[in-house]
Amino acid sequence: MNCITASELKARLDNNDDLQLIDVREDYEFDSFNIGGINIPLDDVLASIDRIDKTKPIVFCCKSGKRSKAITLAVSKKLDLNNVYSLIGGLEAYQQVTEA
Repeated sequence: MNCITASELKARLDNNDDLQLIDVREDYEFDSFNIGGINIPLDDVLASIDRIDKTKPIVFCCKSGKRSKAITLAVSKKLDLNNVYSLIGGLEAYQQVTEA
């Protein structure tokens, strides 16, 4: 499974790299804080697979990294892609990087 650190993701976002960021938290979590991208709650990702742009690197994120890790594995296998990443430590880690 591919992973990306919070520092790497921040650098790629700051660089305006062409990637697809998918936040798998629930709607209310996304609405209270997000770093962009699209919101597809974890339970809906596989049913919404057609919303995912398979031509770009895909980064899944959640609060702590647990949900994104699980869905990264599932989507990588289902779509047979190797450009799917999970944000290590989730948005908690990302917030620490941006506040440093």
